[in-house]
Amino acid sequence: MVTPVTLSQYSPYRHLTVTLPFEIFHFYSRPHSGCIPNRSHSGWRRHLSGILDNLSPDSKTDHKRYWRIATRYALFIGLYLITILIIMPPIAKKYGRVPLPFIETNHVRPLSIWTALLNRNYVRPELRAITYTAGDEMNRKYPGTVINYMDANFPFRDGFPLLPHISHNDGRKLDVAFHYIDKATGKHSNGNPSPIGYGGSEPPRKGEPDRPSLCISNWQYSYMYGWMPLSDKLAFDQSRTQDMINVFIKQKGIKTIYLEPHLKKRLHLTSKKIRLHACYSVRHDDHVHVQL
Repeated sequence: MVTPVTLSQYSPYRHLTVTLPFEIFHFYSRPHSGCIPNRSHSGWRRHLSGILDNLSPDSKTDHKRYWRIATRYALFIGLYLITILIIMPPIAKKYGRVPLPFIETNHVRPLSIWTALLNRNYVRPELRAITYTAGDEMNRKYPGTVINYMDANFPFRDGFPLLPHISHNDGRKLDVAFHYIDKATGKHSNGNPSPIGYGGSEPPRKGEPDRPSLCISNWQYSYMYGWMPLSDKLAFDQSRTQDMINVFIKQKGIKTIYLEPHLKKRLHLTSKKIRLHACYSVRHDDHVHVQL
């Protein structure tokens, strides 16, 4: 079957008709004064044949090109992993910082592997030891439970900012995820409704302090709330979260904990280590902030 296709009326080649029988192009041109010269049928066929030859894939050439691209990506990934796993830790040690684990260690793990891959997992040795102690204690009380850490600090010198955080710049701060329950089974879960931990807030209930409303004029206070894609399969685990925060409170090295006032009231926490943060910070009802 031959299907004629006419080019656009605005094209200078509008009198050129292309037919496509069995994927073979045949061109029949008609002279058109002022647009294109009259050419023979064989001339147009040779002309298009040259264009198609340039556009058609050369399997051998493409294979080499794709291999070069794949090799470059593999080389980059390999060098990057060598840098962050082997080269970076000794350098960070000179600045008094050590990495939190890439994989579960002492019942502590990153909520998102990207936190570790992007070197956002460095803390002071004392804070790492405290976090491991908390992980072990939580696992003893609730077998199978792990502590999911979130943003910590970069491995560099003090004052190097860990954007978008204001104070995560000296190795003394760490964000820790809340605990949750699987709604379907009612069992403890080590998952999180947010892919990165942030944004899955537990908002104030009626009768609880409502600081998010007081800080509504500060755009960054709730900027993660409301747009982060969240799982609806998990529910806030008040009991385990309360116990985890109390474990950190008991550690002498922990001086400050940031948590929204409505959760402090809901979880019956009375420690003076839990302090009120300013409205130019971000809300802390999707994680707890601990620091030396």
